[in-house]
Amino acid sequence: MDLKLINILNQYDFNGTIKEIKPITVGHINDTFVVEYDVEGKTEKYLLQWINHNVFKKPIEVMENVVGVTEHIKKKIAETGGDTEREVLTVFKTKTGENYALAEDGGCWRVYNFVDNSYSLDGVRSSDDFKMAALAFGNFQKQLADYPIETLKDTIPNFHNTVSRFNDFKVALEENKSGRKNEALPEIEFVLAREKDCSVLVDMLNGGELPLRVTHNDTKLNNVLFDKTTNKPLCVVDLDTVMPGSSLYDFGDSIRFGANTGAEDEKDLSKISLDLDLFKAYVEGYLESAGDALTENEITYLPFAAKLLTFECGIRFLGDFLNGDVYFKTEYPEHNLVRARTQFKLVSDIEKKFSEMQSIVNQAKSRV
Repeated sequence: MDLKLINILNQYDFNGTIKEIKPITVGHINDTFVVEYDVEGKTEKYLLQWINHNVFKKPIEVMENVVGVTEHIKKKIAETGGDTEREVLTVFKTKTGENYALAEDGGCWRVYNFVDNSYSLDGVRSSDDFKMAALAFGNFQKQLADYPIETLKDTIPNFHNTVSRFNDFKVALEENKSGRKNEALPEIEFVLAREKDCSVLVDMLNGGELPLRVTHNDTKLNNVLFDKTTNKPLCVVDLDTVMPGSSLYDFGDSIRFGANTGAEDEKDLSKISLDLDLFKAYVEGYLESAGDALTENEITYLPFAAKLLTFECGIRFLGDFLNGDVYFKTEYPEHNLVRARTQFKLVSDIEKKFSEMQSIVNQAKSRV
C-alpha cells in the first residue's frame, strides 16, 4: 500500500486496520480512493480524495464551503427524519479537528463517508432518469434556500458571469493568437449578434430581481447518487464548485448537456436539438422538489437559462479555439470549434422552441 496515503489516513482517528486502498478512476478532477478498514471482522469504507490545487487554487476555502453546505443539509435531513448517513456527504475531521489533511508535499486531502448500496449514471437513459436528477438538484436548492450566503466563498470568481465571459471572448477575438479567426467567421457573427443576452441574469442579480443562491455549478447526472434498492436519488455529490450564484445557472447547465440529442462534439449538426420531452421531465422534477423555494422570476426565466448557459459554453469553446486551445483538452485541431458549433446549434433550436418551453414551465408551475 502507498505509504503516502497511509500517512494521510493516520491523521484520522478511524477504528480498525487498513485492509485495502483502491483507486477510483472514473472522470474526476481529483484523485479518489476507496479505503477499507477491518474493524473486528467487519468492513468499514471511506472515500479519500486529493483536492486538485491546479484547478482549485484555494483548497481550504473549497473545504469551508463543502463543510458549511453539507452540515446545513444534514440539519435539514435530521429535522425531517431522513437518513443523515446516506442523504448527504459527511466530511470527517482529523485528530486535530481540521476538515482536511495536509500531505508532506503540501497536498490537501479529505475523507468522506462511503455511501454503500448506491450508484451514479453517466448519461440520461430515459426521461425518468432525468426527472430523478431534477428532483435531486431541486431538493439541493430547497435545502439550501436559507443558507447564510454571505459565508460562502467565491472560489472561482465570475464562473457563470456571462458578461465577463463575453468580454473574455472579445479579447480572444481581438488577439486571435491561434490565427484561426477566418475559420470561425459564422460562429463569431453568431456570438456578436447575441451580446445583449449576456447581461440579462447578471443585471437581475445585481438589481435584486434574482436572489443570490448556493449553486452547485456542475449539475451533471453523474453527480447524483441513486439508491440501488429504490432507484431514487439519495444525494448530490462533487461539491467543490459550490459558490454563490443564481439557481438558474444550475438549471440551465443541466438542460444544456442533459436534454441535448447529440454529443457535445458531434460534427453532424443535424443530430443536435433540444429534446422537449427531456426538458419537460426536468422542469417537472425540478419544480416538484424546489418550486415553493423559488421566486417567480427564477421560474419564469428557466427557458432563458437553458439558452444562456448553452450560449456561454459555446463562447468558451470558441474563445479557446481562437486562443489556441489552451484551456479545454482537444483531440484534433478544430475540436473546440466543433464543440462551439454544437452549442450554437442547440441555442438556435432553443430559440425556435422557446414558446413551447415557456408553456411547459407554466404548466409545471401551476402544479406547484
